[in-house]
Amino acid sequence: MEINKIYNIDCIKGMQSLNSNSVDLIIADPPYNLSFGNSIHCEGNSLIAGMGGKWDKVKQDWDAFTLDEYFSFTKAWLSEAKRILKETGSMWIFGTYHNIGIINFVCQLLELEIINEVIWYKPNSFPNLAGRRLTASHETILWVHSSPKKRKYTFNYEFSKNGNFEYDNLKVKDKQMRTVWSIPNNKQKWELKYGKHPTQKPVRIIDRLLQLSSNENDLILSPFCGSGTECVSAKRNNRNYISFEINQDYINLANKRLNDKDLNKYE
Repeated sequence: MEINKIYNIDCIKGMQSLNSNSVDLIIADPPYNLSFGNSIHCEGNSLIAGMGGKWDKVKQDWDAFTLDEYFSFTKAWLSEAKRILKETGSMWIFGTYHNIGIINFVCQLLELEIINEVIWYKPNSFPNLAGRRLTASHETILWVHSSPKKRKYTFNYEFSKNGNFEYDNLKVKDKQMRTVWSIPNNKQKWELKYGKHPTQKPVRIIDRLLQLSSNENDLILSPFCGSGTECVSAKRNNRNYISFEINQDYINLANKRLNDKDLNKYE
C-alpha cells in the first residue's frame, strides 16, 4: 500500500494487506458500541439502557454490535494490529466503560501488554441531564505493545516531562507525566472547517500520543479514520500515515483537511 493515503476499506481487510512488523504506531479510535441496546428517552436525549449518563447514541450502523459480535470484532482487528506492529512499536486505543473492559480483556488474551491506562479527563464535559448518576467526564486510553519480553517500544521520556502542556492544568512542568490528562474535548475552529465526525477527537490529544511514542518519519496507522484527525496530526508532526475508512463521505472530509494549504500554520 502507498503511504500517506486513506483507503476506502474495512480496517481488518486493510490491515491484512500490510506486512508483518511494518507499522511504528497505531492510534485506534474504534466503535464504542454506544448504539447497541434498547433506547430510552430522557428530556429529549436518546440514551442506552443500562449505559446512561450523557452518552447519546451515535445512531450509526458501524457502532451497533451484540456483545458477542463486538468481542469477535475486537479480537479480529487487535490480532491484525499485533501482527503488523514492529517490536519497537506500540498502540493507543480509545474507549469508555461501554467497551474498554472488552478491549482490555482481548489485549490480555492476545498477550498485548498494557503499558499504561490513561484517564482523559474532560473539564468541559456535558452535564448529566437526568440527575440520576454522576456526570460522565472522562474516556480511557490504553497504551499497549506486542513484545512484553523485550519492551523496545518508543517512549520519548524527555518530551513527556518537558513538552509544552500549558493547556493541561494537571501537568506540572519538568515533572513526570502522570496517567490523568486534563484536555478539553472542544475542537478549534480550524478542526471543524470542513465538517465533523460524531466521535471526532481534538488534534491536541492525538499530537500528544504521536509525540510521546513515535519519531519523525515513522509510519502511523489509523484503522478507524473518521474525519482523519490522526492523519492530520501525523502530517503536522512529520510522520507518515495509512488509514482505513468505510464511509466515503468521511474520507472526503479527511482529505479536505489534509489538503488545507494552511494545515501547518494552525496553532
